[in-house]
Amino acid sequence: MDGIFPPLPTPFREDGGLDLGLLAALVLGLNGTGLAGFLALGSNGEAVHVDEEEAESVVRTVRDAAAPGMTLLAGTGRLSTRATIEATKRAAGAGADAALVVTPFFFKGSMSADALAAHFEAVAEVSPVPVLFYNVPANTGVNAAPSVVARLAAHPNVTGVKDSSGDIGQLAELVRLAPKGKPFSVLSGNYGAALPGYAVGATGAILAAANVAPRECVAIREAFLAGRLDEARQLHLRLLPMARAVTSQHGVPGLKAALELLGRPAGVPRRPLPPLAASARAEVRHILDEAGLRPV
Repeated sequence: MDGIFPPLPTPFREDGGLDLGLLAALVLGLNGTGLAGFLALGSNGEAVHVDEEEAESVVRTVRDAAAPGMTLLAGTGRLSTRATIEATKRAAGAGADAALVVTPFFFKGSMSADALAAHFEAVAEVSPVPVLFYNVPANTGVNAAPSVVARLAAHPNVTGVKDSSGDIGQLAELVRLAPKGKPFSVLSGNYGAALPGYAVGATGAILAAANVAPRECVAIREAFLAGRLDEARQLHLRLLPMARAVTSQHGVPGLKAALELLGRPAGVPRRPLPPLAASARAEVRHILDEAGLRPV
């Protein structure tokens, strides 16, 4: 599970229904760009906005459209352990190669190290596919300490972590504490932390920006691994405003607007998320132009 993965948006129609045709088209357009695989139903995939039958349909659609050899991760975290286990089994049955499980967050004040460990161990124990720990404190209000992840990493079916905190020190600590006797992927879920993360040993990244600029995100990591550090740095900085626009600045509506502006429509957000306002859309268009991502 090393390399670059885009957290795919989930396309919805104006009436709120799923648009699986658009989803398949997005995946087909990303095949052959150097990506290691795809994440279905992450935060950018509006996982919290779909029901269980829809979730299964999304995973199956991505699996069918993905090129041979592409790894498919599926977000299966739910608010209860029982529901997470069921969602993980359904995703595996639909073709997921691994499950990305977000920290439970509704009762976040009770999510102690022991509570989180018990939850993830219960899921990993019965999951038919490997499990990755997903830490996204901006969305959940829960920031799992690297020591908690290291404790879980000892389980044979826990094979990685996606850390979206944006904290380079935390990412480095995850690498430092990662088990040495088994494969374990430390992935950055934050674009700004990705290149510095490679320098401390992160094995890849799951980046919203990789939906918009897949080849460029892959090229940054490849340049770093080849020792072309200045090339990696310059490309990283060129894409930074775009990456910020489709995550912390405008979120899912910004990502979907950017893809539409690039001729790769991803539908509209599902309510309560609103579509991007016209003024913000113009800003996204300008940022894409500045990054050299739109045809002249």
